[in-house]
Amino acid sequence: MFGTVMSKKILLSSKEIHIILHRLACQLIENHTNFENTALIGIQPRGTYLAERLVSILENDYHIPNVKLGLLDITFYRDDFRRRETPLQANKTKINFIVENKNVVFIDDVLFSGRSIRAALTAIQSFGRPSEIELLVLIDRRFSRHLPIQPDYSGSQVDVFNEEKVNVHWEEKDGKDAVYIINN
Repeated sequence: MFGTVMSKKILLSSKEIHIILHRLACQLIENHTNFENTALIGIQPRGTYLAERLVSILENDYHIPNVKLGLLDITFYRDDFRRRETPLQANKTKINFIVENKNVVFIDDVLFSGRSIRAALTAIQSFGRPSEIELLVLIDRRFSRHLPIQPDYSGSQVDVFNEEKVNVHWEEKDGKDAVYIINN
Protein backbone atom coordinates (compact mmCIF):
# COMPACT_ATOMS: atom_id res chain seq x y z
CA MET A 1 0.00 0.00 0.00
CA PHE A 2 1.40 3.37 -0.98
CA GLY A 3 0.98 6.31 1.38
CA THR A 4 1.81 9.94 1.01
CA VAL A 5 5.28 10.92 2.06
CA MET A 6 5.60 14.16 3.93
CA SER A 7 8.98 15.86 4.12
CA LYS A 8 9.90 18.56 6.57
CA LYS A 9 12.82 20.93 6.02
CA ILE A 10 13.97 23.49 8.58
CA LEU A 11 13.85 27.06 7.28
CA LEU A 12 14.79 28.92 10.49
CA SER A 13 16.37 27.61 13.68
CA SER A 14 15.68 28.90 17.17
CA LYS A 15 18.85 31.01 17.07
CA GLU A 16 17.91 32.53 13.69
CA ILE A 17 14.41 33.35 14.97
CA HIS A 18 15.95 35.03 18.04
CA ILE A 19 18.13 37.24 15.82
CA ILE A 20 15.20 38.08 13.50
CA LEU A 21 12.95 39.04 16.45
CA HIS A 22 15.56 41.47 17.74
CA ARG A 23 16.00 42.96 14.25
CA LEU A 24 12.23 43.41 13.91
CA ALA A 25 12.07 45.00 17.38
CA CYS A 26 14.82 47.45 16.38
CA GLN A 27 13.00 48.32 13.15
CA LEU A 28 9.86 49.04 15.16
CA ILE A 29 11.86 51.28 17.53
CA GLU A 30 13.32 53.18 14.57
CA ASN A 31 9.84 53.93 13.21
CA HIS A 32 7.89 54.34 16.47
CA THR A 33 10.53 55.64 18.94
CA ASN A 34 8.66 55.70 22.27
CA PHE A 35 5.48 53.83 21.22
CA GLU A 36 3.23 56.45 22.88
CA ASN A 37 0.83 56.51 19.94
CA THR A 38 1.54 52.98 18.67
CA ALA A 39 -0.29 49.72 19.34
CA LEU A 40 0.86 46.25 18.36
CA ILE A 41 -2.00 43.92 17.47
CA GLY A 42 -1.41 40.19 17.13
CA ILE A 43 -3.74 38.44 14.72
CA GLN A 44 -5.28 35.39 16.38
CA PRO A 45 -4.32 32.67 16.70
CA ARG A 46 -0.64 32.36 15.62
CA GLY A 47 0.26 36.05 15.40
CA THR A 48 -0.25 36.38 19.14
CA TYR A 49 2.94 34.45 19.95
CA LEU A 50 5.01 36.74 17.73
CA ALA A 51 3.34 39.88 19.12
CA GLU A 52 3.81 38.82 22.75
CA ARG A 53 7.45 37.93 22.10
CA LEU A 54 8.11 41.31 20.44
CA VAL A 55 6.51 43.20 23.34
CA SER A 56 8.68 41.23 25.77
CA ILE A 57 11.83 42.12 23.78
CA LEU A 58 10.84 45.81 23.54
CA GLU A 59 10.09 46.09 27.25
CA ASN A 60 12.83 43.87 28.72
CA ASP A 61 15.76 44.24 26.31
CA TYR A 62 15.20 47.80 25.02
CA HIS A 63 13.49 49.23 28.13
CA ILE A 64 10.42 50.63 26.38
CA PRO A 65 7.67 50.68 29.03
CA ASN A 66 3.97 49.99 28.55
CA VAL A 67 3.88 48.88 24.91
CA LYS A 68 0.21 48.56 23.98
CA LEU A 69 -0.61 44.99 22.92
CA GLY A 70 -3.93 43.83 21.55
CA LEU A 71 -5.10 40.49 20.19
CA LEU A 72 -7.55 40.50 17.29
CA ASP A 73 -9.79 37.60 16.31
CA ILE A 74 -10.69 37.70 12.61
CA THR A 75 -12.72 34.46 12.44
CA PHE A 76 -16.06 36.05 11.54
CA TYR A 77 -14.48 38.54 9.12
CA ARG A 78 -12.82 35.90 6.91
CA ASP A 79 -14.17 35.54 3.38
CA ASP A 80 -14.04 31.73 3.69
CA PHE A 81 -15.94 31.67 7.00
CA ARG A 82 -18.99 29.84 5.60
CA ARG A 83 -17.13 27.83 2.96
CA ARG A 84 -15.44 25.36 5.30
CA GLU A 85 -16.79 21.90 6.06
CA THR A 86 -15.84 22.15 9.73
CA PRO A 87 -16.81 25.30 11.61
CA LEU A 88 -13.98 27.65 12.52
CA GLN A 89 -13.21 28.04 16.20
CA ALA A 90 -13.26 31.67 17.29
CA ASN A 91 -10.52 33.09 19.48
CA LYS A 92 -10.78 36.00 21.90
CA THR A 93 -10.27 39.58 20.88
CA LYS A 94 -8.49 41.52 23.60
CA ILE A 95 -8.05 45.20 22.79
CA ASN A 96 -8.33 47.26 25.97
CA PHE A 97 -7.32 50.61 24.48
CA ILE A 98 -8.69 53.01 21.89
CA VAL A 99 -7.28 52.51 18.37
CA GLU A 100 -8.73 55.80 17.13
CA ASN A 101 -5.87 57.90 15.67
CA LYS A 102 -3.25 55.34 16.78
CA ASN A 103 -0.49 53.86 14.68
CA VAL A 104 -1.45 50.19 14.58
CA VAL A 105 1.00 47.44 13.66
CA PHE A 106 -0.70 44.16 12.72
CA ILE A 107 1.47 41.18 13.59
CA ASP A 108 1.12 37.71 12.07
CA ASP A 109 3.43 34.73 11.72
CA VAL A 110 3.07 33.99 7.98
CA LEU A 111 1.81 36.21 5.17
CA PHE A 112 0.42 33.90 2.51
CA SER A 113 -2.58 34.96 0.39
CA GLY A 114 -3.27 38.24 2.23
CA ARG A 115 -6.84 37.23 3.09
CA SER A 116 -6.23 37.19 6.86
CA ILE A 117 -4.87 40.73 6.70
CA ARG A 118 -7.87 41.86 4.65
CA ALA A 119 -10.11 40.40 7.36
CA ALA A 120 -8.05 42.16 10.06
CA LEU A 121 -8.44 45.49 8.24
CA THR A 122 -12.21 45.05 8.37
CA ALA A 123 -12.27 43.78 11.97
CA ILE A 124 -10.17 46.63 13.41
CA GLN A 125 -12.76 49.17 12.28
CA SER A 126 -15.02 47.95 15.09
CA PHE A 127 -12.52 49.53 17.50
CA GLY A 128 -12.06 52.88 15.82
CA ARG A 129 -10.16 54.40 12.93
CA PRO A 130 -6.38 54.11 13.25
CA SER A 131 -4.33 56.92 11.74
CA GLU A 132 -1.98 54.40 10.16
CA ILE A 133 -1.78 50.61 9.85
CA GLU A 134 1.42 48.69 9.20
CA LEU A 135 2.05 44.96 8.84
CA LEU A 136 4.82 42.92 10.47
CA VAL A 137 5.25 39.23 9.65
CA LEU A 138 7.85 36.66 10.58
CA ILE A 139 7.61 34.90 7.19
CA ASP A 140 6.60 36.51 3.91
CA ARG A 141 5.58 33.85 1.38
CA ARG A 142 6.20 35.88 -1.73
CA PHE A 143 4.42 35.04 -4.98
CA SER A 144 1.39 33.55 -3.16
CA ARG A 145 -0.78 36.65 -2.83
CA HIS A 146 -4.41 36.72 -3.82
CA LEU A 147 -4.69 40.34 -2.70
CA PRO A 148 -2.32 43.32 -3.11
CA ILE A 149 -1.02 43.27 0.46
CA GLN A 150 2.68 43.56 1.37
CA PRO A 151 4.42 43.65 4.76
CA ASP A 152 6.16 46.75 6.11
CA TYR A 153 8.39 44.54 8.28
CA SER A 154 9.40 41.03 7.30
CA GLY A 155 11.57 38.60 9.24
CA SER A 156 12.33 36.36 6.28
CA GLN A 157 11.07 35.94 2.74
CA VAL A 158 10.56 32.51 1.25
CA ASP A 159 9.52 31.31 -2.17
CA VAL A 160 7.68 28.00 -1.92
CA PHE A 161 5.32 26.08 -4.14
CA ASN A 162 1.61 26.27 -3.36
CA GLU A 163 1.49 22.65 -2.18
CA GLU A 164 4.22 23.41 0.35
CA LYS A 165 3.30 24.77 3.75
CA VAL A 166 5.28 27.06 6.04
CA ASN A 167 4.84 25.93 9.62
CA VAL A 168 5.98 28.18 12.50
CA HIS A 169 6.63 26.55 15.87
CA TRP A 170 6.74 28.70 19.01
CA GLU A 171 8.34 27.58 22.25
CA GLU A 172 5.26 28.69 24.23
CA LYS A 173 2.93 26.45 22.21
CA ASP A 174 5.05 23.82 20.45
CA GLY A 175 8.01 23.37 22.81
CA LYS A 176 10.65 25.04 20.61
CA ASP A 177 11.12 27.87 18.15
CA ALA A 178 11.55 26.76 14.54
CA VAL A 179 10.15 27.40 11.08
CA TYR A 180 9.66 24.46 8.73
CA ILE A 181 8.71 24.00 5.11
CA ILE A 182 6.47 20.97 4.87
CA ASN A 183 5.96 19.25 1.51
CA ASN A 184 3.03 16.86 1.16
